[in-house]
Amino acid sequence: MTVMQFIFIVTALVTLIAALLVVTTRNLVHSALWLILTLFGIAVFYVLLNAGFFAVVQVVVYIGAIAILFIFAAMLTRRMMQDRGPQTNQGWWLGALVGLVLFVGIVVVLLEWPGITTTQPGIADATAIIPRLGQALVSPDAFLIPFELASVLLVAAMIGAIYVSLEKKK
Repeated sequence: MTVMQFIFIVTALVTLIAALLVVTTRNLVHSALWLILTLFGIAVFYVLLNAGFFAVVQVVVYIGAIAILFIFAAMLTRRMMQDRGPQTNQGWWLGALVGLVLFVGIVVVLLEWPGITTTQPGIADATAIIPRLGQALVSPDAFLIPFELASVLLVAAMIGAIYVSLEKKK
């Protein structure tokens, strides 16, 4: 086993455990912290794949923006989150069963795919990809609309969190 394989296995285990704790932890702030660890594990995978740009984007955008926005929203709405009934869904077993079936289906598809055992040839000039990616993000023919919709969604989520956290006049 090489060092890279060992790092991959350890990172995969930590990321999977953190992802499981995201959905099973009762405290919302703790769940957000586990989400940050999960997203950081994904950034480590990008580093292992020699995709440094995507690792930096993962850390800056997902950990630095979305997870922090989630923590702020949870803290702003903390007063609104008193227990008003059961906190578990009675049909949780159905969701777990669907998740298990989807996981098994993905594993079966990946094991039958011939490309799973082949390696991708290296990119001759990896720095040439970044300007093309930048052009694609701002080009009206490529990803401009999804990119802008994501920013509008984040702003709307923050405005919604602030509105919900405001004191109601009695």
